[in-house]
Amino acid sequence: MPAASATAGAFRHDRTAAAILDAAAHVLSEHGRSSNMADLAAAAGISRATLYRYYPHREALLEALAEQALADAGSRLADAGLERASVEEAIERIVRALIAVGDRYGVLVREQVESDPGETERLLAAPIRAVFARGIESGLLRQDLAADVLLELFGGALHAALKLTEERRLGVEEASAATAAVFLDGARAR
Repeated sequence: MPAASATAGAFRHDRTAAAILDAAAHVLSEHGRSSNMADLAAAAGISRATLYRYYPHREALLEALAEQALADAGSRLADAGLERASVEEAIERIVRALIAVGDRYGVLVREQVESDPGETERLLAAPIRAVFARGIESGLLRQDLAADVLLELFGGALHAALKLTEERRLGVEEASAATAAVFLDGARAR
């Protein structure tokens, strides 16, 4: 196959894979488990056969979606300027970024799809832990709780906020503001 033809084929493959994952994120967040592979193929504008060539089963699709969600969340945190913001502002930025991503990929939480632990640590946990360590060191955050403990508690608050947005009890902005405020009030030094 000539190089130009191979490049065009790779581009089409990447574009199709991206369309599938975009459609899957939308359909699965709207319809959850009630949606099937035929629904996803239709939403992506492709045949079921094409969908199965890319993702041979639902689990493979969910794993790819988890990789995309992790990359999206990591990119948002990297772009958030956490190291330049005050600890409070950094926490607010983290919450907004992760709840926005979580709202789009809520199916991953519902279906308990796990991301790669090493990548999760590198892209999400490490930058958040660094903000918490900076807050503890500055005296803004409690010194009786280690950054790792704060990270676990923070994760629980984020999970609850995602549930509230999924149930449409709070919008993304409301959930973000409430989560940041409740976490900061509880984590703030006394």
